[in-house]
Amino acid sequence: MAFNITRRLAAAALAGALALGLGGAAHAQDADWAKVIEAAKKEGKVSLYTSTLGAPFHLDIIKAFKAKYGITIELLDVRASELDERIRTEQASQRYNADVVQHGSSSLRLYQRDGKLEPRGNTPNMKNLRDSLKSASDADRMPSYILPYGILVNTDLVKPADEPKSWKDLLDPKWKGKIISDDFRAVGGGFTWFTATDEYMGMADFHQKLSQQGIVFSRDVGNDERRVARGEYPLRIPQLASNYLRMKGLPVKLIFPSEGISYVRFDLGIVKNAPHPNAAKLMIDFYLSEEAQLIYANAGMASVINLDTKKINEDARAMSEAKLLGTTNPDTQEAQLAKAKELYK
Repeated sequence: MAFNITRRLAAAALAGALALGLGGAAHAQDADWAKVIEAAKKEGKVSLYTSTLGAPFHLDIIKAFKAKYGITIELLDVRASELDERIRTEQASQRYNADVVQHGSSSLRLYQRDGKLEPRGNTPNMKNLRDSLKSASDADRMPSYILPYGILVNTDLVKPADEPKSWKDLLDPKWKGKIISDDFRAVGGGFTWFTATDEYMGMADFHQKLSQQGIVFSRDVGNDERRVARGEYPLRIPQLASNYLRMKGLPVKLIFPSEGISYVRFDLGIVKNAPHPNAAKLMIDFYLSEEAQLIYANAGMASVINLDTKKINEDARAMSEAKLLGTTNPDTQEAQLAKAKELYK
């Protein structure tokens, strides 16, 4: 009996010591992060380079960050090619202005390969990342938002019973010559969808069969969406969810097939030799907060964190609830482009 009591007391003492140790570690982490916030406020500003071209929801997040921390985000918002050239020039000339770059995940992988990013370290809100995206975060890159794609359907032409529920439904003979699509053979939304369905859907001959369906290719996104709304085509692939939200009142519907959706993910990274490293780290952490992710989600983006979707506006909720199928891979991009060009002549 005495032995059992002693063993129980020892176990309790060990548990208490572990709890104190974990509590001490958590307290130390909190203290370290408080120092980051203090240093960031002293820096007073952070420079963000991105290519959103004036999208209002990005400006809303910038305002929310300043309201919370009193730190100004100085924004450079240019086309992706101009962004790349600006970063290249600054790094080559050693005139460092950029703190944070927000870019497509494939582009940031190239930045990482070329040594243009600084290690970010851990931030408190990293714990909020969706499980399916935790592997997308590393020492240099952090997911910030997702552009999801589905199928745009004209509801006057397509009865509910005939709506495609799976990507494989596009192979039905009734859709031959009736699908308009962003071109799979050039980098863009169509190519992202081609890669996702070819590499991740688990149906090796899907595109061989789809290539016989008389897909109509175009790269005029806005006009193609209107052509579906007018009834020229019953289906469009892939349809950007955020664009669909602007089509309210038109006879169209957005469908997310059962296998999941293709998407473009935009990541954040701290640029090498960033002049405001603490403010950069704090800004990246803020982009993983519920406040920032709700702004993205309500604009038709898919959240990168475990967000309570009930808090999202009803019109946009499905975007963050959709299963993610896949996106482009820079390691296979050239081979996939060649494959698309060979299949769809």
